[in-house]
Amino acid sequence: MSVVRTVLLLWVCVGPWVSTYGALVISRDSEVLMMTGTIKHIEKRSINDPEVEIQSVRLDCKVTSRFAYTVMTTKALNKGNSSKEIFFEVELPKTAFITNFSMEIEGKTYVGEVKEKEKAKKQYEKAVSSGQTAGLVKASGRKMEKFSVSVNIAALSPVIFTLTYEELLKRHLGKYEIMTRVKPKQLVQHFEIVADIYEPQGIAFLDAYGTFLTNELLPLVEKTVTDKKAHVSFSPTLDQQRKCPDCDGTLIDGDFFIKYDVNRAESIGDIQIVNGYFVHYFAPADLPRVPKNVVFAIDVSGSMYGRKIDQTREALLTILSDLHEDDFFGLVLFEGEVTSWRPSLVKANESNVLAAKEFVKTISALGSTNMNDGVLTAVRMIKNDKQHKLLPEKSVSMVILLTDGRPNSAESRVQHNVRNAINGSFSLFSLGFGYDLDYGFLDSMAKENDGLARRIYEASDAAVQLQGFYDEVASPLLSDVHFKYPDNAVNSLTNSHFKQLFNGSEIIVAGQLTEYDLDNFLIEVSGQGLDDYMLQGKATAQEWDDTFPEKEYIFGNFTERLWAYLTIEQLMEKKDKGSPEERANATAEALNLSLKYNFVTPLTSMVVTKPEDKENPYDVMIADKLTEEQRGGPQDQDIRQVQYYHPAPPTYYVDGDPHFIIEVPEMNDALCFNIDERPGTIFNLVSDPVLGIVVNGQTIGDKKVDPGSKLNTYFGRFGIVHQTLGIQLVVSTDGITVFLNKKTTQFDWSETILAKNEIMDLQITKDRSLTVTLKDSVKFVIILHKVWKKHPYHQDYLGFYTIDSHLLSPRVHGLLGQFYHGVQFEVSNLHPGEDPEKPDATMDVKGHKLTVTRGWQRDFRRDVKNGEKVPCWFVHNNGTGLIDGSPEDYVMSSLF
Repeated sequence: MSVVRTVLLLWVCVGPWVSTYGALVISRDSEVLMMTGTIKHIEKRSINDPEVEIQSVRLDCKVTSRFAYTVMTTKALNKGNSSKEIFFEVELPKTAFITNFSMEIEGKTYVGEVKEKEKAKKQYEKAVSSGQTAGLVKASGRKMEKFSVSVNIAALSPVIFTLTYEELLKRHLGKYEIMTRVKPKQLVQHFEIVADIYEPQGIAFLDAYGTFLTNELLPLVEKTVTDKKAHVSFSPTLDQQRKCPDCDGTLIDGDFFIKYDVNRAESIGDIQIVNGYFVHYFAPADLPRVPKNVVFAIDVSGSMYGRKIDQTREALLTILSDLHEDDFFGLVLFEGEVTSWRPSLVKANESNVLAAKEFVKTISALGSTNMNDGVLTAVRMIKNDKQHKLLPEKSVSMVILLTDGRPNSAESRVQHNVRNAINGSFSLFSLGFGYDLDYGFLDSMAKENDGLARRIYEASDAAVQLQGFYDEVASPLLSDVHFKYPDNAVNSLTNSHFKQLFNGSEIIVAGQLTEYDLDNFLIEVSGQGLDDYMLQGKATAQEWDDTFPEKEYIFGNFTERLWAYLTIEQLMEKKDKGSPEERANATAEALNLSLKYNFVTPLTSMVVTKPEDKENPYDVMIADKLTEEQRGGPQDQDIRQVQYYHPAPPTYYVDGDPHFIIEVPEMNDALCFNIDERPGTIFNLVSDPVLGIVVNGQTIGDKKVDPGSKLNTYFGRFGIVHQTLGIQLVVSTDGITVFLNKKTTQFDWSETILAKNEIMDLQITKDRSLTVTLKDSVKFVIILHKVWKKHPYHQDYLGFYTIDSHLLSPRVHGLLGQFYHGVQFEVSNLHPGEDPEKPDATMDVKGHKLTVTRGWQRDFRRDVKNGEKVPCWFVHNNGTGLIDGSPEDYVMSSLF
């Protein structure tokens, strides 16, 4: 048998914060892989090939004090009589450090070796020059990157792939999160997800759920939580994985989540010492929030025109509503010129917030990008107000910059000016909208000013992304937080000074101990809050068995590896700022630690030698783990199976009398139809049996109808159900009722409200709209049409809009849902119709030839009163021929 000798190089870099994620993915039928100077088309025979069987898939995650150690193992068998190329693909988090990859083939194990990137690159270049490549790691949505490798397997032979990575879980909005993406694409004999969590502080809560879990699969999630440990498992049998009893399709297709938090006390935090290393977790409970002074510096240049500026307005309106009354805020707009809403910051009282909202509604985009003067104006506003004592003495100040482009002056000049202007006195946060910008510049400028950068993806949820970032920094608790440890007891300390601590986050410090007599190991924590914060405490070393009695939850010297992980992460930030000597020292130290602990980082690569093949002696795979700056635009994203990025998904909605509108963006067109039924009829609009999401709507009629006139009907009530999460909503023209966990909560339309929990967000805009966002899933927008109460004929009614419909499963249906994954049609034979301004045509759709009429409907999301015209092809006779079946097939007996 001929064999292939392949070298796998993997180099990885640390991006901005993200929770721990992992995934197991099996390839599609074929894929084009682009390499340096080479495009190779690889026929992947791992999918839909009955002779390749996935025998087992196991994900084993162990978390000890926030440090996660994850092992993914897949076993596949070539049942055919000839050799086949089998692919292993894994989606893993941007911030994870891969520590091992191995393949077991014919009783021999091929193990990866971590090398300095430059040395590994020379080995790779020889292979590239021969034009042979066999794999790729590329960006996969917002939070993941996909690692793939292939190997030629002999007839009737198995292969076992094992990938290991480690990561420190970061606390985000009050919880830690582990997410696993599973897409085996076929039934698996032995499928298992197992997570063991050990937290010495005690586990405050833990939840586990999946986007693909049906009512039948949900009971298979086993969850055991005691005081300090938790065990979660999910292991469906072969038959339980099936979409139906007699089919081979699998239900296992989506994301599996584990979210938890730990108990906290008002103290110096939790300190754990194991084998000469310590880690200190600090997130004290019940600290009062500190007032903040925030100036939003908003890019309103021409490139922000259209959807970006609309989403920015939407986000700012919500953010302004969320400001605490003791906060101070300002707004600075910049394009070629700079405009300040007010010359100074103002208190976030009701009148100022309302005035600011009216200003935000007038924002438009035009001109160039004078970022330098825009940011400096925001900085000067804060500094001048502080100098004149117009701001609270005990408060936290920050500038939040949002831009989608590059400054019209040299980036180095902008960075220099901003650094000198702020001079360490407060933080700058940079939000980069889209890809037409220098993210590295924004990231570096933010880090130099004690902040961070975040990319805002151009998608329908961009406003939610902006609001989500604001939520992270909305409630500062402490500023200038210092940790002091005995000088003679510790060395190799990670960062021990932090500009601020925000509610829902956590500070982590780790170090090496120089002595074990820690009876006098005194720790001091100080910071500025509403009250000057100073705590002292002692930490005492304990024997391994005393500190961690549950051995099955321990993996190696976790405190040492956590210290190394955190140190490398911080050194990678330092290597991009400071003097040339400081950068060189940080780079050298990070490289040494990466090699010592076998971490694949931006400075190292993993080389895996595969079986030799005489025909392709240099068949090589390069696997790049990208920085956020390197991740490129959406054309570089693997969006085939990613739920976190989708460029401008279509909108499907029903509004008016009732008019159903189906956008078809790939054809730059839309379809529309009406449903005429008697008032009180309940229709199913959306039904997703996989995710357990159902939306029904009930019609209402006019108050009265003149003899001989047409009866107009509208939607007056909607019922939204998420069966998996146990949510029910009733939305009517009178208000909103939420049923969750046997509790009932009611809202009316009379005020603007943002209500959030772990599984759902509700955003009510007064007398205008309701936005329902199901976490990690679809978003619905309901428009309230207010009518004069004394109108003789008409009454209030509702419109229903679906956003991010691509997040629903392929089995979704309903009057709207059946179109969520596309509809194909052709229009021909354009000819005059009854109305000379509305021509008729022949449409071929779903095997039918229909006469359709060109017209338009209205989208009321931006303008509730007048709407925006949407051209569409109108399908007559209640959508007959376009919808599946007849309208009567969608009639329901009740809202639920």
